[in-house]
Amino acid sequence: MSAVAFDSTITDEIKITPAAAEQLKQLVDQEEDIQGVRIFVAGGGCGGMNYGMTFVEEANDRDCTLTTDEGLKVFVDAVALDFLKGVEIDYQEQGLNRSFVFRNAFQAMGGSGACGSCGAAGGGCG
Repeated sequence: MSAVAFDSTITDEIKITPAAAEQLKQLVDQEEDIQGVRIFVAGGGCGGMNYGMTFVEEANDRDCTLTTDEGLKVFVDAVALDFLKGVEIDYQEQGLNRSFVFRNAFQAMGGSGACGSCGAAGGGCG
């Protein structure tokens, strides 16, 4: 029985709009020793699963990686990727309000992704 190779490349499981990729790339480029952005999923709260983003200094062995046309590296661990399949991350500006918006979050799990903290970047990308 042979071992199954771990495919660490994200192709179309997660979509990042050009506006979001450009904004995230600008944030990453402002920081020293940052390789990219991690999208994570955490359990808890009344809304079920929560998600967010943070900076990545060093990738993990089991990270899946998406590289955008803008050169942004996005890291997601394999377990979180199962929860995020079908998500689209966008960046919106409405007047003085600016935020990253996650659309179709938890679509693969039958959830809406709606909760009190959704729609904003968590961690270091705020």
